[in-house]
Amino acid sequence: MRIGIFFGGPSRERDVSFAGGRTALANLNKALFDPVLVFVSGWGRFYIVEPDFLENASIRAALPEQDGFSVYDESLEEEDVIPGEQVDPEWFEDYFDIAFLAMHGPDCEDGAIQGLLEWHKMPYTGPGILGSGLGINKILQNNLIALVNGQQKKTATVTRDAWKQADQSAFFESLITHLGLPIVVKAPHQGSSIGVAIVRENNLGTFQRAVSQCFFTTTLHLADWADMDEQTKHDYAQKTATLSSAIGYPLIIENTGEYAMHPADLIEKLDDEADEDTDRIFTLASVNAEDELLFEEFISGQEFSCGVIQDDDGLAVALPPTEIYNADAFDYETKYLTSVAKKRIPVGTSLENNRAIQVGIEQLFTKLGINVYSRIDGFLTPEGPDGEPQRVLFHDPNTIPGMSPTSLIFKQMAEIGMNLSDSLTYLIRQSLRERIRTGKDTHRLKQMLTDLDAKLAARKTADLPVQVIHFGPSDEEWNRGKAEYNAAAALAETRPELVYLKSKMETYEVPVYFLFKDTLADLEEALTTPRHPLLIETQERARHITERYV
Repeated sequence: MRIGIFFGGPSRERDVSFAGGRTALANLNKALFDPVLVFVSGWGRFYIVEPDFLENASIRAALPEQDGFSVYDESLEEEDVIPGEQVDPEWFEDYFDIAFLAMHGPDCEDGAIQGLLEWHKMPYTGPGILGSGLGINKILQNNLIALVNGQQKKTATVTRDAWKQADQSAFFESLITHLGLPIVVKAPHQGSSIGVAIVRENNLGTFQRAVSQCFFTTTLHLADWADMDEQTKHDYAQKTATLSSAIGYPLIIENTGEYAMHPADLIEKLDDEADEDTDRIFTLASVNAEDELLFEEFISGQEFSCGVIQDDDGLAVALPPTEIYNADAFDYETKYLTSVAKKRIPVGTSLENNRAIQVGIEQLFTKLGINVYSRIDGFLTPEGPDGEPQRVLFHDPNTIPGMSPTSLIFKQMAEIGMNLSDSLTYLIRQSLRERIRTGKDTHRLKQMLTDLDAKLAARKTADLPVQVIHFGPSDEEWNRGKAEYNAAAALAETRPELVYLKSKMETYEVPVYFLFKDTLADLEEALTTPRHPLLIETQERARHITERYV
């Protein structure tokens, strides 16, 4: 089966998606699937590219610099800057049989690309249009989650026009009265914690900066611009191109209505305006700026994230939840650029609380119309001072979880016995099953599913040789062993087994559910500690799913 791996895209999460494309290419089962790389540009165009495109550190690194700036393709004038063959959607079926979506954020995860693919009768992975549309709208999510389980969470919203016309000091004070401090500010259509700020103090300037950040706008006093030297101007314009933390290009200078497509373009326009009059404050805004913001009360408690998958009957099975701790906020920088945040599976609480998280996750997944798989986040609040019971609060269903090799969803699937390659196979097969339920192109999709199931059954009985992969007692050796195991599992010519050679007299076979331990110390602790009852329970509850793949 030819798998079109869609990565990149026009959203602010495109570099996260770039890493996801790399993961899918490396770990797809090569005995079942033939990967075809489909890079989606910032303009939303589709290119068939070669694997070496993914060897770059990022999307911008894969594109040529222009005028000394590193930019995305929206800022480049040449039509041939992407080294690949451009393909129109009506010809997708000539190149691949199913679209594997490793993209995130608006246009990629909100039902837009899903609708395009359904129009062209191309099956795709992940939830369908309904669940995708819900999963990208944090304001709607809060309302629907409250309808499903009755949870109460204080929130407020404001549109950009209302914010500009408001008495901003009075608005801030009213939010403090309603929500208390800290206040969580969210851009409602972003993922990967992009466009999220936490205002912890009663300071209007801090609050205004948080609001501007989440609207994807920024202000600049032309007098400050005029005082900058050329290098400082260059650095400012380059920093503005970073989509995860700045407004990005193309942008609009709201005072003049002019567009700046490129950093050099912005410098030129600001220089011209500063030559005329420096006593002005300019507002720069992303062309994809949010038009409404969400404010939420700050929830104190244990933060968790829990994946959920489906069986053949469409019934939800929650995976073991992961607790995220040792971080003030699990934001974009903490998720992808540092190693500050720590994670443990399951949540460090009672068995009953972990079970309650799973039951709530399954209920939301089903009632909100999501299918195939998802990851839903939340908090477990502490007991109140007067003995108030702990509460489980949910938010932010994520319909295409991150797909780096160490993403939470893959760690949780390992806990039920599925390695990276098995997990990707599950995602493809279950997506085919769910696309059949839409009643579109049913006969062809059923035949694809039948063919895939026959190959999966044949592989379970195939007499493949065992490949033992040994590693020694160091973190470097542990990481090497994991990498070799994953590569062998994807190549699918052997049955890999990972064996820890702690000493000449002491060896351990490493089970699949320990594959994501970060360090050798973590592995040794897991090997010598009884498994948590929730992990055993969940593995048994999911056995009717995993036995098809493992």
